[in-house]
Amino acid sequence: MVVMGRVVAPYGVFGWLKIVPDTESFDGLLDYDAWWLGKGNDWREMVVETAKIHNDVLVVKLEGIDDRDAAFACKGKQIAVPRDALPEPEENEYYWSDLIGIHVKNKQGIDFGLITEVFETGANDVLVVKPLVDKSEKAKAAAVDKNVAKEKLQERLIPFIDSVVLEVDSAAKTMLVDWDADF
Repeated sequence: MVVMGRVVAPYGVFGWLKIVPDTESFDGLLDYDAWWLGKGNDWREMVVETAKIHNDVLVVKLEGIDDRDAAFACKGKQIAVPRDALPEPEENEYYWSDLIGIHVKNKQGIDFGLITEVFETGANDVLVVKPLVDKSEKAKAAAVDKNVAKEKLQERLIPFIDSVVLEVDSAAKTMLVDWDADF
């Protein structure tokens, strides 16, 4: 499954949902007749009865969600489509969900951790990279020097642009970046 949006609120009293898409084109989710609704290990396939763009969200009516209570129960859930339903990305293009979990190092060999999130800023996409935390190592570093512990646990925001992201190996789940460890 590839997560492509999330339910933010019910819309009206007849089971409609407000969806914020995470797609390149705002109406990209409307290309699919069936969506998967869920979170974690709890997913179910849903048929889209009708959908439309409304201001800055999509409003949709999914089969089987027929009142405000049922719609409210969907708040916070994610919308996904099967991976095989998506077109293959072009060379040097990636689905955001494929970047999550990739291990990031810079040219100097410093391990930044794993990509946990990707978001759009308007100018470019940004990778959220969180360090791998070994609790015993964290405790040792904190005992020695609080500044060392803080440095080891630094979350980084790295722009996803050609001049910074030098290499992505999807199979090995690794990424090489030209990014200073102090940022």
